[in-house]
Amino acid sequence: MLDRHLHHLPPTPAQQDTHNTKIETNLTESYYGIQRAVAALGHCSLPPTPYRGRMPAIEGTAQSWAEWVERWHSTSTLSRKVRDNHRSLLSKIGRWLADEHPEITEPTQWTRQTCAAWVAAVDKLRVGDYVQRAASHEKRAGQPITPHSKSGYLTATRAFFRDLQEWEWIPRRFDPVRALSTPRTIAAMLGPDPRVIADDIWAKLLWAGLNIGPDDLPTRLNSLRYPFELLRVLSLTWLFSGLRSDEIARLRVGCVRWQHDGFPIPGDSDEVLARDAVCLLDIPTHKTGTSFTKPVDPLLGKAIEAWQDLRPQQPKMLDRKTGEHVDLLFAMRARRVAKTYVNKTIIPSLCQKAGVPTTDVRGNITSHRARSTIASQLYNAKEPMTLFELQAWLGHRSPESTQHYAKITPNTLARAYNDAGYFERNVRTIEVLVDRDAVTSGAAASGEPWQYYDLGHGFCTYTFFEQCPHRMACARCDFYTPKDSSKGQLLEAKDNLQRMLASVPLSDEERAAVDDGQAALDQLLERLVDVPTPTGTTPREIGVPATATLLPIVAVNQGKG
Repeated sequence: MLDRHLHHLPPTPAQQDTHNTKIETNLTESYYGIQRAVAALGHCSLPPTPYRGRMPAIEGTAQSWAEWVERWHSTSTLSRKVRDNHRSLLSKIGRWLADEHPEITEPTQWTRQTCAAWVAAVDKLRVGDYVQRAASHEKRAGQPITPHSKSGYLTATRAFFRDLQEWEWIPRRFDPVRALSTPRTIAAMLGPDPRVIADDIWAKLLWAGLNIGPDDLPTRLNSLRYPFELLRVLSLTWLFSGLRSDEIARLRVGCVRWQHDGFPIPGDSDEVLARDAVCLLDIPTHKTGTSFTKPVDPLLGKAIEAWQDLRPQQPKMLDRKTGEHVDLLFAMRARRVAKTYVNKTIIPSLCQKAGVPTTDVRGNITSHRARSTIASQLYNAKEPMTLFELQAWLGHRSPESTQHYAKITPNTLARAYNDAGYFERNVRTIEVLVDRDAVTSGAAASGEPWQYYDLGHGFCTYTFFEQCPHRMACARCDFYTPKDSSKGQLLEAKDNLQRMLASVPLSDEERAAVDDGQAALDQLLERLVDVPTPTGTTPREIGVPATATLLPIVAVNQGKG
């Protein structure tokens, strides 16, 4: 019966034009298996072996340069992903050499001048320059590369020459760290800038993860390979754990533990309320360190345990990071869930359920952006984690790495600024009497006093009182009116006086006189003895000793929302 339908089979992706998008990428493996079965029946040829991490041969460079790059690639102990990325960048250097310096074909020919020329070239690079295949760069071709990319180019170059010199493959003609250092103009544009997902979008994604159902999942062939329970716990793990996609894919059976008051308890214990139990998640050896344990929301722990109860028995699988054979939590039909599955399937499904786009102003919503979002929320909480606590929760070796994930929000910064009381610390408030009769009658316009600053022992009628250098310890110039004088008593007896408050900014010496007591006040008076008053005379010329009574300060309670 199969023979009658063979002519209906579409061509395999390898036989199609590379620009034909009718067959989705995630169906490639299925068509590959079908063609192998049909080939076994003798109706077609075997399909070409699919690409599984094999790097294409380096083209466009001198043969000698390509051989050096391949030799380094096969010797370096960096991770496979980093080595492959460096190999791609080093091949671009070879094409640049072939274009700009064809006489240089080997690393042994590099000098400090060559390094300087390459650093300058990197600063001017654009997307699509010196690439082997330009198809994947069509949308952004011609645009300047980002400062982060420029730094990556120079990092790969430094690593290449440093290794060659350390392994004594080439002589030391220059120091790669200095000759290929990142220029200040580029380094100044680098720094912590976590791509946090906006709070409103993140809240919708959380709701989608908590309410996702079988109908919300894609109906592609690859997705039918996994049961709904597995996809649900994958969604919750991404939303609540703050893990890298590689760490999620490598979680092991039994990774959840429970404790109460520091003592282990079973997950289904009836003796402890769910809100009082602490859920601990064991994280395997990861990108920057060894295995560690972190607290997570009990909701995630319950979901993982529910999946463990339903999970069919699976063979032990190789953990490529540690070389151990372990029971992977996310495995089905003797196959592990790929670390790219969260980005390719889970996140688009949650975005569709939540009614939000898969991209925002900071780019695509990815698994790693959830890590930055959770870290920033923990850092800006009402009772926030410290940087070192967050470092331990994320599993970083250095707090410097944690700074690339935790971002202080403007609200948190504004609250901290207000709590610091910088403005209030340098400003004091005093009472001022406003003679409304002098204002309404026009006497104030003709020069009569109408503002009386209450100094405690008298009044100051100087209009620009807050600018007077003697405001904290009055020198009793002609603008001064004692309270016990007849003029002062008549003023206080007036009916049409309006009491108001005025803010007076203080210098450091004046603030010290207020806060530190008599010694600081005496020091202030000594400094002001020859400083002119608003009338032009100095306290020494006036001959009246300045009062030791400080300016009376009115306490003002400012409400904080």
